[in-house]
Amino acid sequence: MSDTSTQNPDAVADVLSAREAYNAGLARSGARGRSWTVAAIVLILLIALPALQFVGNYNYALHMALYTLMYVAMASSWNILGGYTGYVSLGHNVFFCIGGYVSGMILAKMGVSTLITAPLAGLVAAAVGVGVGTITLRMRGPTFIISSIALLMIVRILFDNWGYVGGANGVTLPVTDLDVRWAKIPYYYAMLVIALLAVVASYRIKHSKFGLGLRAISQDEVKAESAGIDTATYKVAAFAVSAFFVGMTGAIWGEYLTYLRPNIFLIILVAAYMVLMCIIGGKGTVTGPIVGAILIVAFNEFFAATLGASEINILATGLIMVLVLLYFPLGVVGTLAQKGRLPRFLDWD
Repeated sequence: MSDTSTQNPDAVADVLSAREAYNAGLARSGARGRSWTVAAIVLILLIALPALQFVGNYNYALHMALYTLMYVAMASSWNILGGYTGYVSLGHNVFFCIGGYVSGMILAKMGVSTLITAPLAGLVAAAVGVGVGTITLRMRGPTFIISSIALLMIVRILFDNWGYVGGANGVTLPVTDLDVRWAKIPYYYAMLVIALLAVVASYRIKHSKFGLGLRAISQDEVKAESAGIDTATYKVAAFAVSAFFVGMTGAIWGEYLTYLRPNIFLIILVAAYMVLMCIIGGKGTVTGPIVGAILIVAFNEFFAATLGASEINILATGLIMVLVLLYFPLGVVGTLAQKGRLPRFLDWD
């Protein structure tokens, strides 16, 4: 029988290193398995939520869940461009508007529901995203941010004065024939599907070669170019994918509200929410936008219910967000991950 002490020290070190790597892999696999289990349970609960309508009137709960899912989808989509690629856009709600108007006008003129045409609206928004991204993504830093705000203002002026789509007065859309108790359910499930697709796309991109290229651009675009990454194509592709999901949410939201109007879609607060949700939750993480969307919607609703729709409500929400960023400078998910305290069900990175 061989004595371990007489073995080659380098061989022993290699064996120990391999064993540690194997154990670490098992730990990651176990954590990932638990994360997916929790995600599956949450998804099942969300699917079952409309069943509450059988025991009472829970329209408010459905509305808040739908509204939160909408921002989960949009924040996760924005994160592909702003979080992974590092290009902060404050005009992303332009694609929200384009999606709403493309599907909404088809509904108004032809009677085809946005539940059917939402993917088409997303594709149109993505196509516009390719065009806009090709031009604006040549700029960097503050210049790009200013250009995104300028885009928002230009599109707002266009829609306010475009007679075919009703101008500033907008367009009234046909109302569903469903009973008021069930009327929200189709839009709820549609928004759930879009949110799920946006989160899955964000996860797949984060763990792909494409996502690695986007993160390299975020860290140092010049070095990324030197390493052989086609930064222009990567950035425009990220812009288009991000615009696609935002456009689909706009399509569903327009029919859900039963009318289209520029001041619904084209106010900077909508874009600011996408940015804040990613920053509060953890920009550049998969679960950060989800956490941020839940927190900001919850804060806004709580203070609106307790303080009313006033400046005090806005002030209270702002103070809470400042406190969160003071204690979680990298966002909730980012800071907890840095300190090694992130719950396993939120660790998708």
